[in-house]
Amino acid sequence: MEIILETNNLEKKYKDFRALNHANIHIEKGAIYGLIGKNGAGKTTLIRIICGLQEPTSGTYTIYGVDNSSSNIESVRKRMGAIIETPSIYGEMTARDNLIEQYKLVGMPSLEGIDDLLKLVGLENTGNKKAKNFSLGMKQRLGIAIALANNPDFLILDEPINGLDPQGIIEIRELILKLNKESRITILISSHYLDELSKIATHYGFLDNGSIIKEISSEELMKKMEHKLTLKVSNQKDFVKYFEENKISYEVIDNKTIDVYGKYNLSKFINELSKKNLIADDIHEQEESLENYYMNLIGGGKND
Repeated sequence: MEIILETNNLEKKYKDFRALNHANIHIEKGAIYGLIGKNGAGKTTLIRIICGLQEPTSGTYTIYGVDNSSSNIESVRKRMGAIIETPSIYGEMTARDNLIEQYKLVGMPSLEGIDDLLKLVGLENTGNKKAKNFSLGMKQRLGIAIALANNPDFLILDEPINGLDPQGIIEIRELILKLNKESRITILISSHYLDELSKIATHYGFLDNGSIIKEISSEELMKKMEHKLTLKVSNQKDFVKYFEENKISYEVIDNKTIDVYGKYNLSKFINELSKKNLIADDIHEQEESLENYYMNLIGGGKND
């Protein structure tokens, strides 16, 4: 699998404050990579470095295999589009005029494609309406259109749904999925809206105190977040034998604890066990959310 972005022990210091601490990130081509971290974790600092707006104190990174110290790095960055913190929009201009300015800025040979971009982000009917009068969601979609002006195949979005109402969030979500699936754009999206990220991300990176403490695919994460029953038992071998014979998905946690995966009617499950003289000392249902997984991760909980 081709790696679009890779950082190697990236570090950024501001006097005595370390915003990034040996951060290592790997983004595969075609991914929607959700960068998760609380405010101050280092998300925006990492993005600004990748976009060339800041230099790392130490460490390296590669974009499309080109090292940040290479003379070709700026050429490679032309394949990127980004919104960092807030979109760069001229409030007194229409959506179309904003795109015309961006086309000129990035050196596009013609204005061909602007109408397609406006349609893509749902702003084709805004006419002479000035951007300053747009809703927050419309401004964010215009910002994404501006970031797409140079036809990038790697898009970076820093907190793109921050402050949006539910309708605006849905519109941005659908646009991100469309860009990824139809235009095959690899997307790095930072956010602390974990529930929203779980609806679109294919991969996750958890950032805490400037370090990537975990990278995981959505498939792997879904397995860890699967509905389960946790049993406390004294005769573990008998339970394991029963689960094996009945092809029940389980995991032995320790010599007294077994997790059983899948959704079960609890009363019926306990009744079936009792028929085999299998009595658990304690049994309870559990279904982990992305938020719980993250909190356990940064709190030192057991998640590997």
